Amino acid sequence: MKKFVLSSLSLALISAAGAAHAQSSVTLYGLIDTGLTFSNNAGGERSYQQASGVVNGSRWGLRGSEDLGNGLKAIFVLENGFDLSTGRSGQNNRMFGRQAFVGVSGDQVGAVTLGRQYDSVVDYLGPLALNGTQYGGTLASHPFDNDNLNNSVRINNAVKFASADFGGFKFGGLYGFSNAAGSFADSRAYSAGASYTFGGLTAAAAYLQLNGGGSVSNPAGAVASGDSTFNAARQRTYGGGLNYAFGGGNVGFVFTQTQLNNASSIGSAASGIADGFALNGESARFTNYEVNGRYSLTPAWTVAGAYTFTDARLNGASPKYNQFTLQTDYALSKRTDVYAEAAYQHVHNTGNSGITADIVGMSASSTDTQVVGTVGIRHRF
Repeated sequence: MKKFVLSSLSLALISAAGAAHAQSSVTLYGLIDTGLTFSNNAGGERSYQQASGVVNGSRWGLRGSEDLGNGLKAIFVLENGFDLSTGRSGQNNRMFGRQAFVGVSGDQVGAVTLGRQYDSVVDYLGPLALNGTQYGGTLASHPFDNDNLNNSVRINNAVKFASADFGGFKFGGLYGFSNAAGSFADSRAYSAGASYTFGGLTAAAAYLQLNGGGSVSNPAGAVASGDSTFNAARQRTYGGGLNYAFGGGNVGFVFTQTQLNNASSIGSAASGIADGFALNGESARFTNYEVNGRYSLTPAWTVAGAYTFTDARLNGASPKYNQFTLQTDYALSKRTDVYAEAAYQHVHNTGNSGITADIVGMSASSTDTQVVGTVGIRHRF
């Protein structure tokens, strides 16, 4: 009898331990993107290079959750960006520069998280633009990634809410604290967005505001120095988009506008202008119109493309950008694919602004035209 009782107790403890283990999980994940890239003009010269993350940034991360009961979970994400060619960490050499947050999620309401996170433009509007997908990536970004659809800027010190899916409707918002004593509004950020999906149609809208982005005086702010696309007293970005999926195809339209006040430079987060491009300290504006589409020729082979027209106002001129992006992608397996992608950009009406063609991810051209081509491989784990 004693033997039976002890055996039963042992089995119960083992079962309880197994159940407790099943309620928590930690996943290691990542994406590695590398290839060979050509530019007809990068700082005045042709460029041939082996490059990491030209289309999608290479990264690895840890994602975890713990079941708290009653539909609640503790969640976290720690995500590192890196350059495969050199092994260096990205995002200004941060260990977890892409994302780093912890919070609580509920099945019925949504999630609240705290840490370094993406804003609502990235979350809700980004997936409708070609560069917000694997079918375009960085090369399909709007000039200088002026609207942050390519998530050049992450928000530090952020509290974020992302709702559950209510019959296809989702919404959320974020607030990034300045963390500066006596300067609550300086170097802060906030955003909000929403999307609705009905059948094959998806509509989304979002807004982002950065105060004092790139502030050297407050490196601990929501957007630290060297971490912003623009150094400006205030940046406002808003936009909307539509996307329609049908059979093996998908077409979309995205509109965004970014307004800058007291802008002093285009900063280092705009990859092509690592040393900064001086602005005259006045207001500046970028208005982007993108039409995109993709089609699966077979379950493994996809072609995609986009055209973006950008009407800008900066340095006393009105530069107008025309950019075409085309990609073909072939899946070797569920986790590995090969691709070829090309981007062409032409800018005119630049006046005396000093602006030249500048495809995101490459060094700026010395003329008004730039062509970039890349062939590569991506592996996900």
